[in-house]
Amino acid sequence: MVFQRAIVAELSNTAGAVFTVLFSIIFSVGLVRILGEAAGGRIDSGAVFAIVALTALTYLPTVLTLTLFVSVLMTVSRAYRDSEMVVWFASGQSLLAWIWPVLRFSAPIIVLVAVLALQLSPWASRQIVESKMRFERRDDVSRVAPGRFIESSGADRVFFVESVDVAGAQVKNVFVSHRSQGREGVIVAAQGVIEVRPDGERYLVLQQGRRYEGRPGEAEYRMFEFERYAIRLDTKPEAPLAELAARAKSSDELWRQPTPWNLGELMWRVGLPIVAVMVTLLAIPLGYTNPRVGRSFNLILAVLAFLLYNNALSIVQSSVQRGRMPFSVGVWLAHAVAALLIALLFARRVYWQGWVPRRLVSAVKRRRAEAG
Repeated sequence: MVFQRAIVAELSNTAGAVFTVLFSIIFSVGLVRILGEAAGGRIDSGAVFAIVALTALTYLPTVLTLTLFVSVLMTVSRAYRDSEMVVWFASGQSLLAWIWPVLRFSAPIIVLVAVLALQLSPWASRQIVESKMRFERRDDVSRVAPGRFIESSGADRVFFVESVDVAGAQVKNVFVSHRSQGREGVIVAAQGVIEVRPDGERYLVLQQGRRYEGRPGEAEYRMFEFERYAIRLDTKPEAPLAELAARAKSSDELWRQPTPWNLGELMWRVGLPIVAVMVTLLAIPLGYTNPRVGRSFNLILAVLAFLLYNNALSIVQSSVQRGRMPFSVGVWLAHAVAALLIALLFARRVYWQGWVPRRLVSAVKRRRAEAG
């Protein structure tokens, strides 16, 4: 049908523009945040762009869902505003006839959301968690970037080095500020080397340096010169990774380990493609606009409806994770409420005049005409 093909074509064009804008915003915000973490020494500066790409992959299900919602909402609102819906209704079609072309357009995107939510996004989250944990388990000197002050993982030392040779386990022109038992100390050395003892402990051995030590506020400070000075490093890079967070586990692992936290995460993943279907249908009746009044109110209402739905799903997930709601209830509760709201809105636009059935209004008018 000509109308349906036109709807699908317009939805595709609108979705492309909306996705480009939303993804650009999300990507830019994520890039700034991750660059800040890299500058602060919380993540590996060499893995910044990989982490940015993986983070964008975790955001894609939400971005695609929001793209569907906004695209359908804008298309329906434009049809009302340009009086195209008048032609649509005059040709014998109702608002329900929009459901099939909208679902035909959104079906591939909904399938992509399901694949991302159940498989790809958890894999990306797992890669991010493993990268951060590997970086945290590197020794203090390996985490240092030349020319920057970096705090140790124990928060009791600050390192500064002019150059680092991680492969050779050597550093040059070292500055170390440390705190121990109320005393502040500063160590400077021309160079250092990382040594591994037979018991597996790792030490930074500084060479040709000085150590200054004293208490803040007191004039008495001590100064030592040394040829070699060993500092025990906080962690061992060969330490095993800790247990991954629930959001970084695969969907199969969540299902095999049905703890409340895992079930809550699984409920969220299963719910994302369902949310995509629901908000796509919800946008059709919410897109109604009176050309003589404007569309501000309906757009505000649509945004609030989307936020309430998303927040309701988060609340249900939290309830499942805390053990306050069984998984068998939480997995459908928010979606059932959304389906009921969609049915009411379609009935409001198709079968009712205001919030009263059209047949009842017509009967009242007819009786008034007969009585007059």
